[in-house]
Order: sequence, then structure tokens, then C-alpha cells
Amino acid sequence: MTEVVATARRSRITPEREAELYEAVLDLLREVGYDALTMDAVAARTRSSKATLYRQWGGKAQLVVRAIRHGKPDRLGEIDTGSLRGDLHALVQLEDDCTIEQNSALMRGVAMAMHSNPDLREAFRAQLVEPEMSGFHQVTQRAIDRGEVRADCPALDFLLHMMVGGFTTRALLDDQPPTRSFLLSYIDAVVLPALGVSTS
Repeated sequence: MTEVVATARRSRITPEREAELYEAVLDLLREVGYDALTMDAVAARTRSSKATLYRQWGGKAQLVVRAIRHGKPDRLGEIDTGSLRGDLHALVQLEDDCTIEQNSALMRGVAMAMHSNPDLREAFRAQLVEPEMSGFHQVTQRAIDRGEVRADCPALDFLLHMMVGGFTTRALLDDQPPTRSFLLSYIDAVVLPALGVSTS
């Protein structure tokens, strides 16, 4: 029932207007960070009423996470190249280096904000982490069914951890943004060997 009501509420905004709102939220998030972002600022930037924003999204955490989710559609489940290496490489190649860098910086900022904002952490997990985990499960299950990966491989439970690690540690350790080239090499050198998949 709650989902029906939420859908009905969101349906009052056209998809084009919704996309415009989300892009404005992401722009503000990049400019000022999560903690300094206010619903007043979003309302002013998008020429919306604050009441409308609260009615449609409930609060800042839900709006921010939905904006991130909108800019990161669930394409992992659609990728099926016939091999695990092909699937992971195809995932990386969905975005260019500029977009990868922007998204990486954005996610680092949101990750820091989650430590002191339980509502953001809860929304982030429900709308981003769990769908990502489900998508990676589909990819790895296909690899198991093809015989590429053993079903009892202990690294399977850490695939998403490894992928996220490639993004976050590049900036932390090397002071450089992640790039397609780096991520593709990381997948071949770290992720696939951990899963027992040959890259030769």
C-alpha cells in the first residue's frame, strides 16, 4: 500500500521534470556536500516549493539517494556477454573516465556523510547497495552456471566489496581518480584471480 501511495505521489511529476530535479540535486551535492545541502536550496535551484519536495520524497536523504540512483540506472542485470570477465569489463565501459571520476568523488562525499546521518545510510543501503548486490549476484550466478566459478568459492561473497575497493582506494592510495584503464586492469589482476577465473 505504501509503495502504491508513493508511486501515485511521484506520478504527478513528469519523467522529464523528475530527471531535471535529480540533476539539480546532484549538482548541489557536488558543490556543497550532503550536510550543507538543504531542501530550501533544492527548492530554489529547481524552482519548486519545499512542500512539493517533501510530499514527493519525504526528506533530504530519500531525495539525494533517489537522485544518485536515477543517475546510476540498473544496467548490470542487462549485461550478459557470455563470460564473467566480459560482464565486468562491460560494466566498467558503460561510463567514460570523466563520469567515473565525478561519480567516484560524489560517492566518497556521500559515504562520509553516512557516518553521521543514519537516515541517509538506511536509504543508501535500501536503494543502492541492495540492488547492486542483487545485480552482482545475477552476474556471478551466471558464471557459476557456466562453470567459470565454483559455487563454494569464498571470494564470491566479496565481489561487490572488491569492486567498490577499486574505486575508493585509487584516490586514497594513489591520489588519482579511477579510470577505465585502471579498473579493467584491477578486475584482471585482483577480482578475477580471487574468483579463480583465468584472464589468459
